[in-house]
Amino acid sequence: MTSDSPTTVRPGEQLDQAALQAYLSEHAPAVGQLTAIEQFPGGYSNLTYALTTADGQAYVLRRPPAGAKAIKGGHDMGREFWVLTLLQQAGYKQIPIPITYCDDESVLGYPFYIMTRVAGVILRANMASKLNLLPETMHRLSHSMVDTLVSLHAIDVHQTGIQQLGKPDGYVQRQVAGWYTRYEASKTDDIPAIDALFHYLVDALPVSPPPTLLHNDFKYDNVILNPDFLPEVRAVLDWEMCTIGDPLMDVGTALSYWSEAGDSAFRRSFNLTHLPGNLTRQEFAQRYSERSGRDVSNLLYYYIFGLFKNAVVMQQIYSRYHRGLTTDPRFAGLLAGVQALSNDGLHSIETGRF
Repeated sequence: MTSDSPTTVRPGEQLDQAALQAYLSEHAPAVGQLTAIEQFPGGYSNLTYALTTADGQAYVLRRPPAGAKAIKGGHDMGREFWVLTLLQQAGYKQIPIPITYCDDESVLGYPFYIMTRVAGVILRANMASKLNLLPETMHRLSHSMVDTLVSLHAIDVHQTGIQQLGKPDGYVQRQVAGWYTRYEASKTDDIPAIDALFHYLVDALPVSPPPTLLHNDFKYDNVILNPDFLPEVRAVLDWEMCTIGDPLMDVGTALSYWSEAGDSAFRRSFNLTHLPGNLTRQEFAQRYSERSGRDVSNLLYYYIFGLFKNAVVMQQIYSRYHRGLTTDPRFAGLLAGVQALSNDGLHSIETGRF
């Protein structure tokens, strides 16, 4: 079993090592002397780099992609650093330790933050053919994923101060409207299915249960696993969209990533959840309900929202590619993904199944 290994930095996404070192020497001297900067190849949003120091310590630097502006819930490095800091102060252990945040864009050209690197395994979809992932392992791991999400939702947001992260009243309505606004701002082609999903989400707006902490991007490739025992989740990553709100929004988003064996090849490319042994989406929902005590009878709505949101995220990424702000070849085919997720959402509405 190998860890999620960094590689050579992609052309056009290099960091100015001298400028970074000068900043660290003044603001985070404990990091020490940088000896290597590499890039993690996964992910479609913010860019992530591996930093190695002369004394063998490992850190991670996060920065927004080219052309992206910080918005509430996306590409906001300061907010992500703040989330990690609040979680650390609350005593939550399954996170990297935040080290420093820089909002001075004269240093690297964009804001960034640095955190410790947690050693372990990240399961990405393209690793399926290279790993000997036994059904029993995936069964136990999928249970651990549900239980980790339940534990996140069990954090007392009032006692820890985490309630500062969001305004839960009207959260679902704002999310639906906000993501449609993002779609309109990044639109490149006419996709009627997106509009149909939006109207469904507006018309079927649910009454929310009491609010909790939300991760908002919970999936296999955003957790670090123990390489000696994969079902153990060592850390949860990618907190950029974390907030306070309806916990079923988190569950619906997680399910929208949770592909099954009968899904399209595009959906199966999202994750490793289609491999034998994993819980089905229905089993995920049932275990979440049993462990959290929450009613999931209206979870289809939240699943549709998850597909809608993921389609908009893909549209935003494709828009950057379309405008020439990135040359990453992975982004060229994302428009077809926007259409595929939208159609999946319409099919689920028609069948009443996720």
